[in-house]
Amino acid sequence: MIDAKILPLQKAALQPMAEFLARRGVRADQISVVGFIAGFGAFAALGFGYWLAALLLILVNRGFDGLDGAVARIQGPTDRGAYLDIALDMVFYALMPLGFAIASPEDNALPAAILIVSFVGTGSSFLAFSAVAAKLGRNAPEFPTKGIYYAGGLAEGFETIAVFVAMCLFPESFALIAYGFAALCALTTVIRWRQGWVAFSQGPR
Repeated sequence: MIDAKILPLQKAALQPMAEFLARRGVRADQISVVGFIAGFGAFAALGFGYWLAALLLILVNRGFDGLDGAVARIQGPTDRGAYLDIALDMVFYALMPLGFAIASPEDNALPAAILIVSFVGTGSSFLAFSAVAAKLGRNAPEFPTKGIYYAGGLAEGFETIAVFVAMCLFPESFALIAYGFAALCALTTVIRWRQGWVAFSQGPR
């Protein structure tokens, strides 16, 4: 919902570190992989109930997720980088609720499953829109530096991370937070379905 608004702030904050790493030959793909490893560490920490450790690793993952893009803009973006960014992010997002489910299956399994399904809705509607938009040569003006078309919605990256942070700080409220955010994701999915229906209604059938 507010990703487009915070993108310039994120870019400015990460630029010095990105320039430092780029000068030393660190590749954006390497940053993406290390960030995913941190995210997987967060999943493991959640499974064992180490909430604060998981929170720290989630923030590291998100920091690296922004940093890889900043480095890529300096070195030159690649198709592989855009692919890695999306592919690893999708797995990371699904692993977080799964970690809570493993930590307390009797309390968290059902809300975690519903949240993961809602992520499938937002992710699939996002990628389907992006694929067709790319075929038509369209770009999202709100995200000019992204490797693919970014379709907006109520539940985007910032909101998702804010929810993960809240879950780590208040793990006893995981189910309530998960159900609430799943509803927001479902609404985002429906909005994107409608966006795609309208945007591509003039194409060949």
